[in-house]
Amino acid sequence: MARKSAAASTVALPEVNFSDYGDVRTLHLGTEWVQGSMLLDAPFDIELEYVRRMMAWLLFVPASSVAKRRAMQLGLGAGTLTKFCRKKLRMDTTAVELNPQVVSACRFWFKLPPDDERLRVVLGDAALKIQNSDWAGTIDALQVDLYDQDAAAPVLDSADFYADCRKLLTEEGCMTVNLFGEDSSYPQSVAKITEAFGADAVWAFKPTKDGNTIVLAQRTPSRPSQAELLERAEAIQTRWGLAAAKWLKIFKPVVA
Repeated sequence: MARKSAAASTVALPEVNFSDYGDVRTLHLGTEWVQGSMLLDAPFDIELEYVRRMMAWLLFVPASSVAKRRAMQLGLGAGTLTKFCRKKLRMDTTAVELNPQVVSACRFWFKLPPDDERLRVVLGDAALKIQNSDWAGTIDALQVDLYDQDAAAPVLDSADFYADCRKLLTEEGCMTVNLFGEDSSYPQSVAKITEAFGADAVWAFKPTKDGNTIVLAQRTPSRPSQAELLERAEAIQTRWGLAAAKWLKIFKPVVA
């Protein structure tokens, strides 16, 4: 979770709690809204479908190159993407999170490892932290999932914010964004992402049954053939167990 610095200075951060249902543990910010989840028997796997789709950037790079790349998450949630990138993909991984309680919860309840040479959790406002010039042009996979306790709309959703996100990316880098919420506007959000990245750079999934729509934007637009995408999807499924071949039926460029 993260929010703009002005809001951060005037709004108390919510209490963090979790609940278990069967073999799934979910993270909450003082409401019934799920901020993330974990399979108790497989804590480094990805349980929710929309979170799996946040890994669609893998379709645009050779599988053999992934471990040499860098990932960043804006909004830690239950630590799912951070754990997967660090543990399963063996990437250098940084997460930015505003609420220190979320970090503590991920460490105590959701098996997030301590910081080491390949993992850093940075406390702070994502909108400000990503302006750090040391990170410019260094991130291959940027995953943005920024919601408060009400989950009504993305907390950061402006063309300027997405432009700052683009500056983080390497030439082959991609940003994936979760768009969800009763107050959110998918067309307006896509228009802002398109303004920052260019129309040819933006791809999107169809919404999940729960209403999450994952949008991907490339630093450098490309149009891989279906054969290339299928080959990479099969490699993703073989190496990391993500059903990426199914993504190709519901994942298309926003502008054909």
